[in-house]
Amino acid sequence: MAKVLAALRHHWKKSTFGACLLGWGGHWLYGKHCDNLVRRAACQEAQAFGNQLMPATMPLKKATVFLNPAACKGKAGNLFEKNAAPILHLSGLDVTVVKTDYEGQAKKLLELMENTDLIIIAGGDGTVQEVITGLLRRADEAAFSKIPIGFIPLGKTCTLSHTLYPESSNQVQHITNATLAILKGETVPLDVLQIKGEKEQPVFAVSGLRWGSYRDAEVKVSKYWYLGPLKTKAAHFFSTFKEWPQKHQAALMYLGPTERPPEEPEEKLSRPPLYVRLYRRLRSYWSRPKEFPQEVAPEDWEQLKLSTIELSIATRNRQLDLTRTEDYMDICIEAESVSKGQFVHRGSQKMRDPHMCPEGSQRIQASRCILQLPEGTEGSFGIDNEEYEAVPVEVKLLPRKLRFFCDPRMREQMLQAAVQ
Repeated sequence: MAKVLAALRHHWKKSTFGACLLGWGGHWLYGKHCDNLVRRAACQEAQAFGNQLMPATMPLKKATVFLNPAACKGKAGNLFEKNAAPILHLSGLDVTVVKTDYEGQAKKLLELMENTDLIIIAGGDGTVQEVITGLLRRADEAAFSKIPIGFIPLGKTCTLSHTLYPESSNQVQHITNATLAILKGETVPLDVLQIKGEKEQPVFAVSGLRWGSYRDAEVKVSKYWYLGPLKTKAAHFFSTFKEWPQKHQAALMYLGPTERPPEEPEEKLSRPPLYVRLYRRLRSYWSRPKEFPQEVAPEDWEQLKLSTIELSIATRNRQLDLTRTEDYMDICIEAESVSKGQFVHRGSQKMRDPHMCPEGSQRIQASRCILQLPEGTEGSFGIDNEEYEAVPVEVKLLPRKLRFFCDPRMREQMLQAAVQ
């Protein structure tokens, strides 16, 4: 024992390195063990759903999963197979997994998709944007948009997860919570933005549209990976070497908020017999008073010319209020008079909350808007963190268009916050 202690003291550098390596290895193994316990508990909970009795004549629910294996730097496929797939299969669902091979493929696959009971998106913001765009471009989108949608956050950016699921620093816990939320069946309605150019088909977004200098700088953050935690500040700092101040000029027309109609009941009454329908139609025809054509009031469009460092048009899905009486999207026009130091500091904040509207910005609530850009405008829009060419667009709010599965705890928090 004395010889061992003497050897350790004599080779203290190697001993210190070995102790650190041993400590790190023990911590890594303990983390893997904890992840396995989380997976086991989630699978046991999912098995309880799968063991429920059902009538022999009732078919299994069909779930179609759109998986983007390239998300999270190519790790999404492995994350899905280890954490989410076992839960879905144990739950008794008839699961079909569709893997996308290239960008934009999900839009095409949605055009060919047959009837399904659930749609599950496994990926990041880009995968969500592709799936809902393909879904709402269908000719029968009115029926397909009523299919509940599940979201399993596997991408680098997963904006919806902040609304649908509790925060968790453990990735395995976060994925299993999201998958179990699909089985529990609680849903919340989310707004959708329809963004249409002059020639292209419309694109749909659940978060929003960004156009400006902060977004352009964020795109270049990955180029400075070698600077580690300083890469975000570096990207924004080097972007200030361009023409300063950076102005984005446009013309904006918009309509104000609209009153929210009462929500339609989920269960529809059975269709009455034929003779009852004929009697009602004849009675309404003979008792119908003569109608005179009514003049349709012209829409009250507001016009605004703007010069800004960044413009964002966002849904209210991040601050979801299930009891609000008006439907609108938030338009944030940031002041162009920003110092370089403020630009770098605020850029780091916007990486955490892309649609943050800082003090001094002009805020507008609108249900519909038209963004006109000057000829020769260069640059790109960020639509749900996906890049699109900057062109004149019309943005229309589709309130409560889609229903997403959410954790029951999050839904309860939303309702409690609304009451308070």
